[in-house]
Amino acid sequence: MTKKIPLVVIVGGGFGGLAAAKALRRAPVNVLLIDRSNHHVFQPLLYQVATSVLAPGQIASPLRGLLADQENTSVMLGNVTGIDSATRHIIVDAGDREGLRVAYDYLVLATGASHSYFGHNEFAHFAPGLKSLADAESLRNHILTAFEEAETEENPERRKALMTFVMVGAGPTGVEMASAIAVMVRTTLRKNFRRIDPKSADIILVDMAKRPLGTFAESLSEAARLRLLELGVDVRLEKAVQMIDAEGAVVGDERIPSKTVIWTAGVAPSPAGKWLGCDVDRAGRVRIRQDLTVQNHPEIFVIGDTASLDQDGRPLPGVAQVAMQQGRYVGKSVFRQMTGKSPLPPFRYFDKGNLAVVGKNFAVLQSGRVRMSGFLAWLVWALIHMQFLAESSLRFSVFFQWIWTYLSAQRGDRLIIEQRENT
Repeated sequence: MTKKIPLVVIVGGGFGGLAAAKALRRAPVNVLLIDRSNHHVFQPLLYQVATSVLAPGQIASPLRGLLADQENTSVMLGNVTGIDSATRHIIVDAGDREGLRVAYDYLVLATGASHSYFGHNEFAHFAPGLKSLADAESLRNHILTAFEEAETEENPERRKALMTFVMVGAGPTGVEMASAIAVMVRTTLRKNFRRIDPKSADIILVDMAKRPLGTFAESLSEAARLRLLELGVDVRLEKAVQMIDAEGAVVGDERIPSKTVIWTAGVAPSPAGKWLGCDVDRAGRVRIRQDLTVQNHPEIFVIGDTASLDQDGRPLPGVAQVAMQQGRYVGKSVFRQMTGKSPLPPFRYFDKGNLAVVGKNFAVLQSGRVRMSGFLAWLVWALIHMQFLAESSLRFSVFFQWIWTYLSAQRGDRLIIEQRENT
């Protein structure tokens, strides 16, 4: 009688899910990776797609291509809608097939996070976030269209609203997005228009916190704030957003007329906790054990932004490095179980540091006791980000695009591409 080969189902093709799949390449198991998108995207560079530095294809790779050489791994394009943990099945909508039941022996949930509007979901229609390639392309279209419309707008108030860009949230995404727009209007766009001066655009960064980049040391936060001011970004701290609508945002007691409000403030985990009916933290993330499994379900692993795990009395941050290290841990753990080896010690995250870029030639770096800001930190940022792109071809492409943009101020993709109705 032929022994059944266990099936490991991985939900999510982001950093954690892809790392888990690759770690299982030599394990005596079959692997099925399920994702709603057919590609893996390097999320830290989404803002560069949104601000026309890079094209979408320069930061994303098809999952099937990345896993083509792993004979034990297959990919399914589908949307997971539920889990039946009692019978070890997940429920998937795949194309026209709804409610498809897929059995598993081990399940890895790396389902990531979506935008969190902190109870104000009505903001979502007027303040899009930045989590996917579709988000980045939509924002690029919107930003470029705003300048095009401002060029022909006769009403000065409406022209000013078109050229006002508000970022809500001064974490890394907000800081990087605001500084990238500031650099774009000072360099690439400055000679492209005849009736408007792109440099006159108002770029406003808003946050309730006392300082930007709150997870960094205070000295680095201050360095980032000063750099933003140098770039012409209006940094408004300790200000709450009261309302966002089609005409702009209300920040504190002030209404800011704007046709472009971008949400960079917070994230919410996937509904994995609801699917499992297990213990979750206040944000809705699944509380997991030190081996990354769910209580009473040693066959189910949860990693990345969907998981809640404390280390040294603090919750692990929702960053790519955590997800990647957890993904590799899960792969090794399953491999050891299948080969009869002793279990791994409890998972422990090794913090390699934090980086955030603040426009051209400037970044902040924090790693252990090392604190650095300026050009050298920017070089480190560039090298590390190129290193973690999924394919060597992307590394070459991004490297040469960055060099070209650095020397010429020309951006890689400034096309406005929108679906038009047939007339």
